[in-house]
Amino acid sequence: MIRLDEVSKSYGDVLAVDRVTLTIEDGRTTALIGPSGSGKSTLLSLIVGLEQPDAGTIEVESHLLTPKSAPHLRRLMGYVIQDGGLFPHLTARRNIELMAREDGWSAERRAARLDELRQLTRLPGAALERYPAELSGGQRQRVSLMRALMLDPDILLMDEPLGALDPLIRADLQDDLAAIFERLRKTVVIVTHDLPEAAFFAERIVLMNHGRLVQTGRFADLVERPAGEFVTRFVRASARRLADPPAAGPM
Repeated sequence: MIRLDEVSKSYGDVLAVDRVTLTIEDGRTTALIGPSGSGKSTLLSLIVGLEQPDAGTIEVESHLLTPKSAPHLRRLMGYVIQDGGLFPHLTARRNIELMAREDGWSAERRAARLDELRQLTRLPGAALERYPAELSGGQRQRVSLMRALMLDPDILLMDEPLGALDPLIRADLQDDLAAIFERLRKTVVIVTHDLPEAAFFAERIVLMNHGRLVQTGRFADLVERPAGEFVTRFVRASARRLADPPAAGPM
């Protein structure tokens, strides 16, 4: 379980996260959603311990997250950053094995875990020996997910994992990720700006704006019982993107 109590974070004069109190339950998928600059990615960085809050506290599995405890608690969390974040000079295999090598896993143990994850994510075996620039966008995201799952963490944090993919690849990966979440039953926190995607993945949606929590609940709660005008406008804007495809350009 992850608990945030009155957490705030500023960058200069910009208040990125404003007194957020939130509990993320074990074994469920939670989506952090909101427009650009709403604070959702900053909140994820605070949870994984890459940033320290200016005020408030964060607990991960009943342990207080501090600069001293963060390195240990990160071992409980797999983190998929925007655009995958793979090291370009390492093959897919070496990217995935990075933390396992750091922890002193034997070659046999790494190989067994790698094969398990490759089957889970449906990554072709030949892709393991390629460098990130030689992989497709979908393959890079699968490799990034495998790296995050390598140590079998209790918690999986994903920051816009599908944002840069074309619609067909994105749809395929959405299906695969949903199946993986269902199979593993880990605590998952996924950041997205796409409301339909959040509804597809998450049992609980947390809508943010200007660093604050605006509403939490299921997709139906946001649609049928909006907490305010911003929620209504956000839902309508999301529906409009689906209903009104962009006009075709000149032939």
